[in-house]
Amino acid sequence: MSLIAPTLQSFFTDRLAKQRRVSPRTIASYRDSLRLLIVFEHERTGKKPCALDWDDLDSETICAFLDHLEADRRNSARTRNLRLTAIRSLFTYASLRHPEHAALIQRVLAIPAKRFDKPLVSFLNSPEIDALIDAPDRSRWEGRRDRALLLVTVQTGLRVSELTGLDCGDVSLGAGANVRCNGKGRKYRAIPLTSATDPVLKAWLAERAGRRDEPLFPTRTGRRLSVDAVERLVRKHAATASARCPSIRADNLHPHVLRHSCAMSLLQSGVDTAVIALWLGHADIRSTNVYLHADMTIKQRALELTTPATTPPGRYRPDDTLLAFLEDL
Repeated sequence: MSLIAPTLQSFFTDRLAKQRRVSPRTIASYRDSLRLLIVFEHERTGKKPCALDWDDLDSETICAFLDHLEADRRNSARTRNLRLTAIRSLFTYASLRHPEHAALIQRVLAIPAKRFDKPLVSFLNSPEIDALIDAPDRSRWEGRRDRALLLVTVQTGLRVSELTGLDCGDVSLGAGANVRCNGKGRKYRAIPLTSATDPVLKAWLAERAGRRDEPLFPTRTGRRLSVDAVERLVRKHAATASARCPSIRADNLHPHVLRHSCAMSLLQSGVDTAVIALWLGHADIRSTNVYLHADMTIKQRALELTTPATTPPGRYRPDDTLLAFLEDL
């Protein structure tokens, strides 16, 4: 028998931190996944986490844990697969250190990821974006901060972790205004700022009066906003904006929708998908193709190109008010 604890510790300190030099976000994600697994097995067997050995984490246990994530924690299949990725990474490392458990490890590594339906991305149109950005109360400090945060998010398409990681020194204003971030995969990139975003950020930086290494969007106490805090403020202002723009559904609006909205705005303006991939920090341009599927205007233009010349232009419109009402439902 060999205990898991020493291998688990060296997996984080040696494999991830020293050998692979993964980002702090990846380490945090793997830590959370493996902690959930260990707590699950501790509650199921009563064994202390430091006393667990590899036979306690066989393929049946891992499958039971994955089922627990979906059934009890209500995690999506995407989140389940993310947890499985962390487990696979640990067991791949363990296969080099514990050849005596090769059969058990191979059975765990053979557990497949779950396939799932991929819905079209949701995004906000221009009136909805305007309503959301105008929702914060600019008479309050938090409202001015939130308005600047929402405007930067919609215009740059930053991930929420990239947004909360911004420091005051990451913003350059004036000619060639841009914001720089350390994104996913430890890749640095700079995103240009529009003429509408520049003055808002300039006013916020003057009011913020922070040092270059301090967070751009802090809490009242000066600490960095958490991801949960950003999600809450987005839903809060979405609820306010829905009064002006009823098409906004506050319950389904999260920060990543603002990233999708940025991508769709660029796409509908005729920007090439390769440029959008660079803008968003996608490692593979295929990740950007999901926006092509969601953009009905592109498909509508393609349909118009195939329309026979004898077909009158325009789309069908009912000539009766009642039929028009039913058609628009």
